[in-house]
Amino acid sequence: MARNDGIDRTVARNQDLETPADVAKVQEHNEREKDSYSNQDIVPERTTLNVHFKAPTDDYVKMFEQMEQDGVISTGGLKSDAVKYGELVFDVNSAYFYNYGGYEFAKQFYANAYKAAVEIVGGEQYILSAVMHADERNRAMSEVLGEDVYHYHLHVVYIPVVEKQILWSKRCKDKSPIGTVKETITQVSRSKKWDSKPVLDENGNPMLNEKGKKILKSSYSVLQDDFFRFMRATGYGDVERGERGSTEEHLTVTQFKVQAEQQRLKTVTEQMAQAEQSLEDAKVATEKQKKKLETLKKETKTAKTIALTVQDIEAMGKKATFENNITLTPDECDTLKRYATNGIIANADNKRLKEKLASAEKSVSIWKQRYETINKNIRNSKRKPSLIWMH
Repeated sequence: MARNDGIDRTVARNQDLETPADVAKVQEHNEREKDSYSNQDIVPERTTLNVHFKAPTDDYVKMFEQMEQDGVISTGGLKSDAVKYGELVFDVNSAYFYNYGGYEFAKQFYANAYKAAVEIVGGEQYILSAVMHADERNRAMSEVLGEDVYHYHLHVVYIPVVEKQILWSKRCKDKSPIGTVKETITQVSRSKKWDSKPVLDENGNPMLNEKGKKILKSSYSVLQDDFFRFMRATGYGDVERGERGSTEEHLTVTQFKVQAEQQRLKTVTEQMAQAEQSLEDAKVATEKQKKKLETLKKETKTAKTIALTVQDIEAMGKKATFENNITLTPDECDTLKRYATNGIIANADNKRLKEKLASAEKSVSIWKQRYETINKNIRNSKRKPSLIWMH
């Protein structure tokens, strides 16, 4: 659910379709008449899985006009701007259907929900279309679970009607039936269909406030109650009613998506911050390695200059006159020993410094690659959209 508290709640929403343009827009959406949709969560390949519990026989407006011509409904006395159409949307959070296996469970659930709609509307004949959508992907849940999860819900387009009694007027010749019921008609009336109902006490009597006036309950709250009670009575005992006095019950899926996306944004932001810190650390480490490398190069150069050259050693001593032996003075002998010792030490140090130099060069290369990888990840992260809103 919207609060992600693990509780599955029924949602029933009623909305007025005030203008012909509103009716046409709803028809395009419900019947999937458009070639493309701004809602990127609609998956056209799954549209064939949408289920009509009552399929429209024509354009919604033309169906209305035909019913009026046939006398099924009456629009007598209505103002030109009166609301003549309504839409009910029945819903439960996506996780509920996912946990029970998805599509097949959703079909059975909404087949029962459609029966509730028939009762709420007042008869199947006043329903123009009833379709369960199975082709809208719940992006947030899909990303969290790593698999496609779909948001199953039911759209019911109907005509709001009430029974209206027509009385005999005083103008009739026979005065005896005046004031009695002449006929009962089915009157199109959104206002009377959805007027507020009195709150009843345990004895079924209207409850009064401190001023003695009837306490009224919003008709939309009654709608929530009726749908919840019907589904519970049908056997769905594991669902709860949407919260009273809260718009949350009408925005369940949207809020879930927004909250999930906000959490995803927070996670991405934290990852970016960590990556940027790692990048900074990589820069510092790389600079340290560079400085270390320069120091080693200087030490190696110094070590090379300390080592005695071949020419220096060969120039030492004097060749004997009659033999091939080399004669050295005591000072030259001491010097040669000292140079020889220093040369061995210098060669060892030189070898060690070369190894350290190679290691340092390899370390610099590794940090450079790490720096470039982190930098690339940060650029890619910043290109991602922060929030994805539902249609």
